[in-house]
Amino acid sequence: MAPRKVSAKPDWRDEEISMLRKVAEYMSGSLELAELLSRIVTMVADVTGADSCFIYLFDRQNNELVLRAATSPQANILGNIRLKLGEGVTGWAAREKKPVALAREAYKDPRFKRFTELAEDKYEALLAVPILTKDEIIGVMNVHARKEHKFPESQTNLLFTISRYLGKAIENAIIYEEVKRKAKQLDLLSEISRTIVSDYYLKEILQLIVTMTAQVMGSKICSIMLLDDKKQELVIAATQSLSQAYITKQNLKVGQSISGKVVMEKRPITVLDVTKERGYMYPDIAKKEGLVSMLCVPMMIKDRVIGVINSYTQREYKFSKEEVDILQAIANQAAVAIENTRLDQEILAAKEALETRKLVERAKGVLMKELGIGEDEAYKRIHKKSMDLRKGMKEVAEAIIVAADLRK
Repeated sequence: MAPRKVSAKPDWRDEEISMLRKVAEYMSGSLELAELLSRIVTMVADVTGADSCFIYLFDRQNNELVLRAATSPQANILGNIRLKLGEGVTGWAAREKKPVALAREAYKDPRFKRFTELAEDKYEALLAVPILTKDEIIGVMNVHARKEHKFPESQTNLLFTISRYLGKAIENAIIYEEVKRKAKQLDLLSEISRTIVSDYYLKEILQLIVTMTAQVMGSKICSIMLLDDKKQELVIAATQSLSQAYITKQNLKVGQSISGKVVMEKRPITVLDVTKERGYMYPDIAKKEGLVSMLCVPMMIKDRVIGVINSYTQREYKFSKEEVDILQAIANQAAVAIENTRLDQEILAAKEALETRKLVERAKGVLMKELGIGEDEAYKRIHKKSMDLRKGMKEVAEAIIVAADLRK
């Protein structure tokens, strides 16, 4: 495919009017963020005659620029190419809030940063234009030309001016996307709440919680580890990971690794990169599974910890206070469900034990009367029969009572 020709002396009057009309349309429309960005890169590439156009958006929480749109067909690179503020030509343009125009050998600029996933070093010319709104950085728009090209000052100024208008449209789309994301989170949180108060068995409840929590948090792997009070160990109770290495990893002692530390300190802990974190017990498994950042929160019943919920990401990520609070709320709800289920099981076990005791007492009375033996001997015979037949004392006692009733 032949490279697109960049006009050396474009007549910008018609192009300027066309671009301004389209910008006005984008600002008044209710486009989804991905669609808006796609239209912008296509428009800029068409009007400038550039060979490609990229848009990076600024992630304030992690202080980095993320590639979100490109005219190139490499969809897999979107969201995966990241630059710190000030890093590379793009990061420099964002930090300084100034356009950068490189007419030739842009890849030799000392600020240039290479990515193996991108073919930017095949482009001779690069124009990086910061996208602003109210003088705050929203992102950066990059225009590339395969051949040497001096970007006219009028072209640079026009794109810089238009980027300010686009900044507002992009900001509105980002806000709309955030509102949709939070609405989805609320729906999932409601679903988790319904699951927790459902009549499912505990194992099913925990599995549903980790599956939906992974969706709420957007995490690679989510897991629930429950505390064995007697052994003072954390045991994996549920995870949506299919990896046997992860599922069968050894239990953690209280105070050991990140999860054990959370139990001991009774507070959430975040880790930027578990593979580099001192004291993390399974860096090799983390590397193999592609786990990087981690958020671990305690599952609390009043001031008592009964387990933890772990949430992992595939890349370095700084969890916000809101995300920590959301996972903590889920953890506390799950803790109540677990505790209630355990209490129900204890009540059922107590009822079962009481019923068994009553039946054994009746069976002892039958044997004592029919065989003329003492209470201890009657109990020993019931117990021995239970062991020989490999059946519970309750079943043996019921059989003795039924047989006695039939003989009457």
